[in-house]
Amino acid sequence: MTKVNQRFTPFIYKLIAGILTLIIMFFIAMTLGAADTTFKEVWLSLTSHTSADKISMIREIRLPRELAGCLVGAALAVSGAMMQGMTRNPLADPGLLGLTAGANAALAITIAFIPTTNYFGMMIACFIGAAIGAMMVFGMGAMKKGGFSPLRMVLAGAAVSAFLFAIAEGIGIYFKISKDVSMWTAGGLIGTSWKQLQVIMPFILIGLLISLFLSKQLTILSLSEEVAVGLGQKTTRIKVILFILITLLAGASVALVGNMAFIGLMVPHIVRAIVGTDYRFIIPMSAILGAAFMLLADTLGRIINAPYETPVAAIVAMMGLPFFLLIIRKGGKAFL
Repeated sequence: MTKVNQRFTPFIYKLIAGILTLIIMFFIAMTLGAADTTFKEVWLSLTSHTSADKISMIREIRLPRELAGCLVGAALAVSGAMMQGMTRNPLADPGLLGLTAGANAALAITIAFIPTTNYFGMMIACFIGAAIGAMMVFGMGAMKKGGFSPLRMVLAGAAVSAFLFAIAEGIGIYFKISKDVSMWTAGGLIGTSWKQLQVIMPFILIGLLISLFLSKQLTILSLSEEVAVGLGQKTTRIKVILFILITLLAGASVALVGNMAFIGLMVPHIVRAIVGTDYRFIIPMSAILGAAFMLLADTLGRIINAPYETPVAAIVAMMGLPFFLLIIRKGGKAFL
């Protein structure tokens, strides 16, 4: 019993620290921005029904935006962690392996051919596009013997992403909908509404919850295929479920904020340095730190050049590219 307590107590402290970090970052994100607001006004917007102008602005504009940031950050971080564990590829990330590019191409096709589609229809299109993009990358990566090597997967992801982005751009230009498509692809939380959250939130929360239940199987699968089979795991079934979860989380994220690379790459590596290689710990901590990281990026995007906004995708890319190069230089073990 003592050994169990020694094993789990440190993680509990780390989990509490992560939750506190997320809460602090949430209130900072709610307070800072182009509009001059105070912590008191933020607190009143959350705890009272006051209808003052600033409080209403916080409640109707900033609150759904930051909640969306939390959901997207958590979804991308967890989907990245699951991809890395399932493929045993330290460079796996929904944005680098074709999922977001596929969702983006599906959005462009939907806007061009079914312009009256509602938000729910757009989200379904993103799910389908993300699945197609991922299947193209995994298919190319497995064409040769010994497929799924990190380098081959990244190269396949780059090729498929470039192809799908070209399709989206071509459709945008041909059908004169480039402005509509770019609003999705810019990658930001501007204009996020409660209505959008009501549609997208259940999918992300269900995906995160199921991923927690599969964390033990993912830990075994991340060791090796042979070990997983030897321990009686039905690896094909687990991989299919994980693939569906990754597609669900990445597709929902693109539907909400557009393309967002590197979060799913960076956060799981940082989390492993904190909690180790057990996915029962990696999944919940990735969700918490992914949400906090997205809030940080959104806050920086709003205050760097206020009252104008710097795209969140640009902020994330500036942080993520050096991290990506560091992981490549260290052979995928920079933070393991």
